[in-house]
Amino acid sequence: MGRDRGHRTVSAEEKTQASQVSLRRIGRLFTPHRPALAAVTAIIVASSIIAMASPFLLRAVIDRALPQGDVTLLVWLVLGMVAVAAVTSALGVVQTWISTQVGQRVMHRLRTDVFSHLQRQSLGFFTRTRTGEVQSRITNDIGGMQSVVTSTATAVAANLTTVVATAVAMVALSWQLSLVSLVVLPPAIWLTRRVARMRREITAQRQRELADLNVTVEEGLSISGVQLAKTLGTGPALIDRFTASS
Repeated sequence: MGRDRGHRTVSAEEKTQASQVSLRRIGRLFTPHRPALAAVTAIIVASSIIAMASPFLLRAVIDRALPQGDVTLLVWLVLGMVAVAAVTSALGVVQTWISTQVGQRVMHRLRTDVFSHLQRQSLGFFTRTRTGEVQSRITNDIGGMQSVVTSTATAVAANLTTVVATAVAMVALSWQLSLVSLVVLPPAIWLTRRVARMRREITAQRQRELADLNVTVEEGLSISGVQLAKTLGTGPALIDRFTASS
């Protein structure tokens, strides 16, 4: 039991160190783009602050403009809500453009770094590693990261800022209702974390299957693979293998 516990502790520490190293490596990829990232952060914060005006404008419509029959005030309040929506939408377009540009540049550097690293490997590495799997690492794995770099990271930052802004607005409007709404927060967090773990496992499995699929394509459709299949009559077996992997 002592050995088992010690082994598990070391494994957990290794995983923690590996995740820290990965985060540092990811951070270095974004280092040349600090001005653009600062602009994206500023846009996210500005959009959240501007969006906070909408519930207060709506409250003024319900509490003041409609009961008092003040048409002029109602028009101004409606125009204010339209302006808030227009400004936040425009800022969202700029934010998406900048974040996508940064993401594509990071992905380009990552692809070229991986390709350059593979060029420096020995012949023994390529004899031990399947060609289709190497190709999958460059295309599928890095391609899978593209959505994280270009959209998910900015979405997380925007959601965090929105949560803070929404909490401030809720407390300012009615702190009693804010406390009631927090009742649903713990089960929502628990469910989200559970779904996140499931999606992480499914994504890892999908990437492994894509690697196997690329291996099957590379082995079955290369000149040597086609010649071997026609000579030995292994075409149907390759089709079955491809179908199962797909």
